[in-house]
Amino acid sequence: MHISELDTPALVIDLDIMDRNLRRMSEYAANHGLRLRPHTKTHKIPALGRRQLELGAAGLTVAKVSEAEVMLASGVKDLLIAYPLFGQKKWPRVAEVAKKTRLTVSVDSYEVAEPLIPTEVEFLIEMDVGLGRVGVRPEEVIPLAKRLGKQVRGLAFYPGHLKAKDPAGILQISKLVGEVTREAATAGLEFELVSGGSTPTMWHSHEIEGMNEMRPGTYIFNDRNTIASGACGPEDCAANIICTVVSTSVEDQMILDGGSKTFTSDQTAVGGYGEIVGSPEASFFKMNEEHGYVKRNGAKFKVGDRVRVLMNHVCVTVNMEERIYGVRGEEVVETWEVEGRGKLL
Repeated sequence: MHISELDTPALVIDLDIMDRNLRRMSEYAANHGLRLRPHTKTHKIPALGRRQLELGAAGLTVAKVSEAEVMLASGVKDLLIAYPLFGQKKWPRVAEVAKKTRLTVSVDSYEVAEPLIPTEVEFLIEMDVGLGRVGVRPEEVIPLAKRLGKQVRGLAFYPGHLKAKDPAGILQISKLVGEVTREAATAGLEFELVSGGSTPTMWHSHEIEGMNEMRPGTYIFNDRNTIASGACGPEDCAANIICTVVSTSVEDQMILDGGSKTFTSDQTAVGGYGEIVGSPEASFFKMNEEHGYVKRNGAKFKVGDRVRVLMNHVCVTVNMEERIYGVRGEEVVETWEVEGRGKLL
C-alpha cells in the first residue's frame, strides 16, 4: 500500500531509521560490555520487543503488570517491571507472569516487596539518584537488600533529571552508584545487576561506575524531546504523524485533523505541540480534541494537503494509537496493533 492511501491522522514509522537506531544501540551496548534491556513503554508492541531481543537485548522492561502480560508474546526470557507495584489484585497476576518468564520487580520499600516474597519474583532495589520520584536513599540500599535476602538481583536507578550533555551530573551519579555497589560487595551482597540509564543519557552509560545494564526506551523512535536533550538529531527520528489540512478559513492559519486525541500535551523547550516537517516556520500552537491549530507564518498550505508532524513525546503519542504503520520509502510494509496501549493496571 502506498503511504498516500493511509487515512489520517496516521502514525508512521520509517523502518530504515528505526532499524538503524536499534542496531546502533545494540552495538554500543555490546562494545561497552553492557546488558541492553529496552523499556517497551515507547512502542508497546510485542513484535518490536522481539526485534530488540533478536538484535541482542538481554531482556525487556515494562512499568505495569498489564504491560508485562502483553509483552510475554515477544518471547522475552528476562522481564523487568520497573515500578513499585502495590495492590491485592496485582500480586496474583505478577506471580502468574513469573511462572512464564524470569521476572524482576524494582522496589523501594519492604511493604511493596513483602507480598511478592512467596513467589518466584526477584527484586532490584530502586535507589534515588536525584530525580526525587521513587527510590530509597543510598544509605538505605544495603539494609533493604539484606532484609529481602536471596531474591535480590541487584540495584536499579533512573537518572531522568539529566540531559545528554551533563558531564558533572553523570560523574556525580557514577560516584554514587560506585560507592553503593562497593559497599554492597563489602557487606557480602552479590549484585548481579546494576541497572540504570535513560534515553537522554544512553551514550554515557559506560561512564557510570558499576553499571552493567542499560534501559533506554525512546531511542527506538526518538522525538523532539530526545533532540532537545541532545541525545539525537532530527535524522534519528523514525516516527511522524501524517495529518490532513482540513481548514484554512482563518488567515495565515490552518487546522489539522489531529488534536489532543492524537498528540501529547507535553511541550518542549522550543515550544509548540510538534514540528511541521519541512516547514520550520509554521507553529503548532494550540489543540482541541480533534483540531490542531497551526500558524502558517507564510507557509503555503491548502485544504487537503497532507503534512508530517514530528511529535514532542512519542511514548504518549503511541499510547493513543490503535495501530501504527512501518514504511520504507513511500510504501507501507508493516502494520502493528498497539497491543500495550492503555494498560494502566
